[in-house]
Amino acid sequence: MSNQPTEQQLAERVSAEQAAIEKRREHLKNESTRIIEIASSESNSALKCIHQLSVAGGATEATYIAIEQRIVADQDTAGAYHLALLAQNTPDLPIDARQLIELVANKGDNQQRLALLKNLLLPPVELIKEQILASDDGDAIGQMNAYLQINPEGYGSHHMLSSGQFDQIVPLSPGN
Repeated sequence: MSNQPTEQQLAERVSAEQAAIEKRREHLKNESTRIIEIASSESNSALKCIHQLSVAGGATEATYIAIEQRIVADQDTAGAYHLALLAQNTPDLPIDARQLIELVANKGDNQQRLALLKNLLLPPVELIKEQILASDDGDAIGQMNAYLQINPEGYGSHHMLSSGQFDQIVPLSPGN
């Protein structure tokens, strides 16, 4: 007696896997439709949409585009920061990460700029330096200078982690 599955058992297993994939695909499609509706109809909903996207475990391209459009329409620097980080880890997303990063660097607060500096793989160091220096915020300037002293190229925390140093994703809000 062999423990090898029969052809019928293999076919049933493949059929069950296909059904599970279709069910997952349908769930993502429904979640995407719901998230797109939120992004299209609710101002300042980008963070809510990004959270829903994370909970769903993915979405359609149209969902990412709708969230990006909401961010741009609202000039939402917090949403831009989070979507830019997501885009850096998923390079085939249909969004313009450069536009999001520039939004944070140009219109965000210094905590957001410092977080970009520390968390992007290749942050726009000069643009961030220029904006932080122009703010005359001594604390932020000190934090930036301290960070750039140990990492003059501005390679984000991913580089530092691979170099044996320890860092973590920097939250945008204190206490998070």
